Amino acid sequence: MSATQILLLIGAYFLVLILISYFTGKNDSNADFFKAGKQSPWYVVAFGMVGASLSGVTFISVPGWVGDSQLTYMQVVIGYLFGYFVVAFVLLPLYYRLNLTSIYEYLNERFGVVSHKTGAFFFFISRVLGAAFRLYLVAIVLQQFVFDDLGVRFEITVVISILLIWIYTNRGGIKTIVWTDTLQTLFMILAVILSIVLINQELGWSFGEFMASDEFKNYNAFLVNDDFLARNYFIKSFVGGMFVTICMTGLDQDMMQKNLTCKSLKDAQKNMVWFSFVLVGVTFLFMLLGALLYIFAQRNNIGMPLMDGSPKTDLLFPEIALNGGLGLALSVTFMLGLIAAAYSSADSALTSLTTSFCVDFLNVQKRDEKAQKKVRKQTHIVMSILLIIVIIAFKYILSSNVIDSLLTVAGYTYGPLLGLFAFGIFTKHKIKDSYVWIVAVISVVTIIFVANIPADYLGGYQVGYELLPLNGLLTFIGLWLIRKKEVVPSIDQ
Repeated sequence: MSATQILLLIGAYFLVLILISYFTGKNDSNADFFKAGKQSPWYVVAFGMVGASLSGVTFISVPGWVGDSQLTYMQVVIGYLFGYFVVAFVLLPLYYRLNLTSIYEYLNERFGVVSHKTGAFFFFISRVLGAAFRLYLVAIVLQQFVFDDLGVRFEITVVISILLIWIYTNRGGIKTIVWTDTLQTLFMILAVILSIVLINQELGWSFGEFMASDEFKNYNAFLVNDDFLARNYFIKSFVGGMFVTICMTGLDQDMMQKNLTCKSLKDAQKNMVWFSFVLVGVTFLFMLLGALLYIFAQRNNIGMPLMDGSPKTDLLFPEIALNGGLGLALSVTFMLGLIAAAYSSADSALTSLTTSFCVDFLNVQKRDEKAQKKVRKQTHIVMSILLIIVIIAFKYILSSNVIDSLLTVAGYTYGPLLGLFAFGIFTKHKIKDSYVWIVAVISVVTIIFVANIPADYLGGYQVGYELLPLNGLLTFIGLWLIRKKEVVPSIDQ
């Protein structure tokens, strides 16, 4: 597939998204931008959230990771499933009861202004880094397989990507995202299924023959339960995955903003339950695709693609799809899936960052409608520029597999949110609000220190994704230490 053909495909895809935004953004109101008028059908939200949760990271990075981790990432994914039930039946009732626009408004009502700003700040850092991770991954693929051939610099690729997202989210915001995510999820799922079918056909297998093959046995290790010291030991991965979901979905404005557009709490809970099972199944398909890619590469002597002179497992899928001689159908399918994966998470991230900054830091809800719209539009532009800067910076500082990097960073930045919400929901204590930011900073610094302790110093124990719940626990303990003597009913009781 030539660079020109890919550009035409991207152009056609964005014309469809812009058309959707035209119909959903006609009102250009803050009510639609932030909450979609609370009229979104739950099944549309559920389906669209699959794509937003998977993103370009799952689409490219998870299959590439299979060579090192085999299917052990599914241990984390099983943890995700249990985490989604916590979100559905513990956090969503709270958010709907309080009729929140930004979920961090809860911290203001429960503890005070400093807690509110602290929670919003850690979300802001988390989402900027998370969105940048996802878009960076897609940008390097587009750069390597399209724009390098056209002599376009990586920085220009990033600017164009963000500009296109800004164009179709500028007016409709979350109301547009709910519907564009549905289309993008459809393309992603079709891409992974068709990729599995087409590669199996090229290898001369049926799906059942692939699953029963000796070659697949080299990649089908699922559980790591024989070495507690290992970083990916089952209990550590499961618990870490559960808390990753609670934090990166339930305590994340990006994901919760979609849920809060549903008509009722019951609809939002149905959305979350159905979404969780579909997501687990689709992620498993991506893992199987990863095994197929490695088998195909070995049979055809395809080496690991290089970026800046170093092997890059994240580029294996695009290398085979675009240059593996498997035909135009797979190339088109891959590119549609890749574009959908990239923008299904990036567009909602940009919208949620704009929402959180407007509501949590600028108190836009206290201004008149005309001023609200002006502030929202200006903030949307600023958030776009910020994402551009961070993505470009990643090119020069990021070296490991992107999905691994993303989950590691989540352990640092979402911990204070976990501790704050847990303390608010499960205790009745007030706290000395002015000290909250100190507790959060100490917790994060401590976790960074723990994460970098050599395994030899810990008797061979390798720290993994359990950093996130540990971070939340440290924050919870810190809040307990700064609690006030009086005990009052919490607002969610």
